[in-house]
This record gives sequence, structure tokens and C-alpha cells, in this order.
Amino acid sequence: MDWARDLPTWPNHAASRRLRVRPHEWHIQEMGDGPTLLLLHGAGASTHTWRDILPRLAETHHVVALDLPSQGFTQAGTLRRCSLDRMAEDIAALCVSQNWSLRAIIGHSAGAALALRLSEIMSEEARPGLILGLNPALGNFEGVAGWLFPVLAKFLALNPLTSYLFAGGSPQIKRTRRIIESTGSHLDQDGLTLYARLIADRAHVEATLQMMSQWQIDPLLNRLETIETPCHFMTGDRDRAVPPETAKTAAARLPNCGMTNLPNLGHLAHEEQPELISQLLIEHLSALEQ
Repeated sequence: MDWARDLPTWPNHAASRRLRVRPHEWHIQEMGDGPTLLLLHGAGASTHTWRDILPRLAETHHVVALDLPSQGFTQAGTLRRCSLDRMAEDIAALCVSQNWSLRAIIGHSAGAALALRLSEIMSEEARPGLILGLNPALGNFEGVAGWLFPVLAKFLALNPLTSYLFAGGSPQIKRTRRIIESTGSHLDQDGLTLYARLIADRAHVEATLQMMSQWQIDPLLNRLETIETPCHFMTGDRDRAVPPETAKTAAARLPNCGMTNLPNLGHLAHEEQPELISQLLIEHLSALEQ
């Protein structure tokens, strides 16, 4: 995404700034005062996914949302650091550089896996006191998809023509609507337009594919029983991208993890019903303050 061209019409753009912390030039959006919350989007999204939630949380907290490397407006120093471990290391370094002591991390989909990994590697002073996961992607594909999808992702990421094929020029709302609805979610026209703009951006698509090809979650899954940070997962019962059972299985293995079911919502539940999700998040954050 082009900073000069695209940012002026991006949600919450007045809260945007750039931070150069090796190896990336990060795009963050920052609002509010108080205990610090870190918002992590999933693969293929950006800070826009928190557009309605960030201002609500900022009424009582210092809230930071970031774009993952080369997704959205973050410029990656290298695309070889798009794996779970490398991205977590780079986000931890960003937090240290800014002296952010995290009260909680809120992660959507793959962002929840990043939150768990951060809780393992951050210092005791900076480590979050709570992880809130929205439709957390904490499992592997089963059966044939278990080997086919990762191999396909690696092939696509290594093919220099792939991002052109996915992006295909100007935003295409119909194609975007099909992609979004395949996850079980339904967004309004504004939401679809934002994703269409991302899908039309070659660098964003290439980074998403690189993230897919480098993603190895098994080591984290094998350590779930050792993660002591309190967690709470919220899952849309219509999520067709990450089945709710995936989160339930992971929650049962974590020492301190609760669950909330979100009726009639899909993978992008927080964009479908931001007021509901904001209220639920605020309730859990308030309980942490007590």
C-alpha cells in the first residue's frame, strides 16, 4: 500500500505513524492513554480490521495496532522473516524499542498465535497479563489438506507471477465478497472495499503468501501446556476459515484459558459486530484490572 496515495482514506489514518525498528519500517496506529494493549491482525488483513474497535478500547487504554511485515503499510526489510517465530521476535523488538509494557494482546486468527508466541519470548516486565484471541488459528489442516495446502502456499510464494494473478489491478468487489463470505462472515460495502484494496496490492498479497509458506505452528502447539499467561478465546460459530473446534482443542490444553461462543458470526466476527466484540473485550480487560 502506498503511504501518500492510500493512507489519507484509510480508517483511523490520523492515528498512523511510521516506526523504523530493524529490520522493518512499521506502520502503527496509536490511540489513548492508560495500560497498553497490542492488536495483532491475521494473515492478509491490516490495521483496518480494528477500525471500529480501536477507538472504543482507546477510551480507557493506550492501544497500539500494527501491520505485519509488508502487509498493509508496513515495509518489510526482508520477506524471509514472515514465519511465526521471526515475526514474534521482530514485534517483541518493536515493543522493547518503544518501552511498551503490555497489559494485554488481542489477536485475530494468526494474530492469536503470534500473541501466544510473544508471551513466551518477552521479558517478564513486558509480557502481557492476558491474551484475548478472536477465532484463533491454532491448528493444522487435516487429511489431504495437511500436506497439500502448505506445499501449494510455498509454490505460490516462490512464483513471482502469483502476486500479479491474485492482485489483478483495481479493486474487485465481487471477488472480494466471495472470499470474505467463504470465511462465514458478511461485511458491509465499506468493509469489502477495504479488503478489495488490499487484495489489489501486489506487495500485500506477496507478503501474505510468504507468511503462509513460512508458517510452522507445530512447535507452538506442542508447548501449549507450558504457556501460563491467562487466555480467553472468542469463536464465531459460523467460522468456516478456522473451525471453532480448533480453538476449543487448544483452550483445553492451555493451563488458564476460557471460551466464549459468538452465535451467527464468522471468521471476521469483530468486523461484523464491532460493538458486541468491543463490549466483550472491555469486560475481560476490566476483570484484569480488578
